[in-house]
Amino acid sequence: MSDSRSAALFAAARRLMPGGVSSPVRAMGAIGREPFVVARGEGAELVDVDGRRYIDWVVSWGALIAGHAHPDVVAAVTARTAAGTSYGAPCEGEFELARLVVELVPSAEMVRFTCSGTEAAMSAVRLARAVTGKSRILKFAGAYHGHADPFLAEAGSGLATQGIPASPGVPEAVVKETTVVPWNDRQAVEQALDGGEFAAIVCEPYPANMGLVPPQSGFLGFLREQADRAGALLVFDEVITGFRVAVGGAQEREQVVPDLTVLGKVLGGGLPLAAFAGRRELMEQVAPSGPVYQAGTLSGNPLATAAGRVAVELARDRALRARLERTTSELAGGLRELARELGVPLYVAEVPGLLCPFFASQPVRNFEDARASDAKAYAAFARAMIERGVFVPPSRFEAWFPSFAHESSHVERTLIAARDALAQAAAEAALAA
Repeated sequence: MSDSRSAALFAAARRLMPGGVSSPVRAMGAIGREPFVVARGEGAELVDVDGRRYIDWVVSWGALIAGHAHPDVVAAVTARTAAGTSYGAPCEGEFELARLVVELVPSAEMVRFTCSGTEAAMSAVRLARAVTGKSRILKFAGAYHGHADPFLAEAGSGLATQGIPASPGVPEAVVKETTVVPWNDRQAVEQALDGGEFAAIVCEPYPANMGLVPPQSGFLGFLREQADRAGALLVFDEVITGFRVAVGGAQEREQVVPDLTVLGKVLGGGLPLAAFAGRRELMEQVAPSGPVYQAGTLSGNPLATAAGRVAVELARDRALRARLERTTSELAGGLRELARELGVPLYVAEVPGLLCPFFASQPVRNFEDARASDAKAYAAFARAMIERGVFVPPSRFEAWFPSFAHESSHVERTLIAARDALAQAAAEAALAA
């Protein structure tokens, strides 16, 4: 790769941008290689500036549920661009998308659009604090809700740990109101809530930023009960799961309705768009209806809402949803079978539209289990997959994202590459032992 155009472009980018990227994981440092530089996306594939083609299981980190450059999305954005790219005033497209969100997401009676999931999550917590009159929030170790200061807290030892900053530049005073507990641990949740007044319990209903770690049976319903008992709001961060694991997100699939929901990724159809939504009496506390301030120059942008309307409408198509579930199952099952054949310890978590292979011999139930998985083996596996033309997440803590554009042929080609990549990872692990 050292003689490639990707390498030359990335070397130049590192002199212009921190790490040469606009978001850290793109640098691929966790798997010990440099990134390729993308020229274009086509359906379920990417093409880099050197002309190499990759099956893409990242699809803009889940935003492109319809795949790259879906013709209906392209047509909608192109048509809207001709009418202007931003207004700083209301437009019909945002009303239409809001109507779809309210129709499809069980918890949503009103919606406020933002440009990023970070903004939406930050605003949802501000709203929860305002309506409850409390300041503390409870989150789960390994969960990611954007890079706003209150969320950059991590767990220490013990069942419940007061937040400590996980990044320089975050004052301890900001995260002292954040309590971090292990995912799927009922005792830890109860113990934490008994220790103080909480404004919100914030969770990814299907955590997908510690790898994919689904909730144990009944755990989300337990969180609903505990939030009610504590007088706190239950906030579901469905940036990843919204419109993906089911049309109405994980809350539809699990039949547990939160007070507030954070949405993103699929919502924008590949353009910068997110939202927070909830019951009318809560959302009417947001300015200008109420006193809780939130604003954004590009919020509800006409291009993003045009792309989002198409993506969300596609996400309700039953045939496409069946294909997504089938693709997920075929890929996850194929990886498990290969691992059994090769004698490689591999645990593959899956829900429709999401999967994650952990190099671990036991099921992964929380962030500690995820961290105990073999990082070197995953790095070797991911490098080998990318070398063989299959783009998988360059981090063991990121989920894989099947899309409507993936077909059985993409799964077959991926599994052919995975056979060699798993063998290579096992050999490298044996040498390191």
